Amino acid sequence: MLRDITLGQYYQTDSILHRMDCRVKLVATLVYIISLFLVDNIWGFAVAAVFLAVCIRLSKVPFSFMVKGMKSIAFLMLFAVVFNLFLTPGKPVVAFWKLRITDAGIRMAVQMAVRLTLLIIGSSLMTLTTTPNHLTDGMESLLKPLKKLKVPVHEVAMMTSIALRFIPILMEETDKIMKAQIARGADFESGNLIQKARAMVPLLVPLFIAAFRRANDLAMAMEARCYRGGEGRTKMKPLVYRRNDYIAYGVLAFYLAAVLAVGRFMPI
Repeated sequence: MLRDITLGQYYQTDSILHRMDCRVKLVATLVYIISLFLVDNIWGFAVAAVFLAVCIRLSKVPFSFMVKGMKSIAFLMLFAVVFNLFLTPGKPVVAFWKLRITDAGIRMAVQMAVRLTLLIIGSSLMTLTTTPNHLTDGMESLLKPLKKLKVPVHEVAMMTSIALRFIPILMEETDKIMKAQIARGADFESGNLIQKARAMVPLLVPLFIAAFRRANDLAMAMEARCYRGGEGRTKMKPLVYRRNDYIAYGVLAFYLAAVLAVGRFMPI
């Protein structure tokens, strides 16, 4: 299951999305996430799903590769669905003991499941089509106005990029540690919730040690290459907007307008 996490990975292929300016993809991801919380009807989610499907098609990333990343958030999605299903007030549909399921609860639970699914796949699409270096350059360029407020933009972008890059690495490290401990007789499956939590303690200790070791190795490598922050640094491949990038901004604006229009004039 840990290897199924796709967030933070980069899928190398040649597509329109891979060649697109990273700033466009960052803005598009942010706009897409915001749009998911602006809609609350089936038509709005349908527009968001169609837009995402077109982007996946253009990215040439296998849809099955993205879907398997949903396994890692199945528990989070189940928790959100159950939370909305039983705790949303409204007209009771099913009632047993002190629990009741309302019509509004069913509606909210379905919306939350769809929203989380589209959000995770949409966010993964951005990291799957953008290298960590381009992601850092794009974030730094978009956050450049904050330099006037003495915000260390380059360092913030670098840390975010490294954090995303380390997600699949740490998941792979966790998988190796779990398999090694299972081979030595460890049991992570049986028992109640408290027993399972206790069984995870021997896993977390070596994982934290490995994470700190990797962080130390990365820091030493950056120092050995005379890294001193973003001041005065040049780029081998400067970010330049092209014709397709401006077209993408236009498509993004059209998508946002369509979502807002559907949410306003088609409230069902």
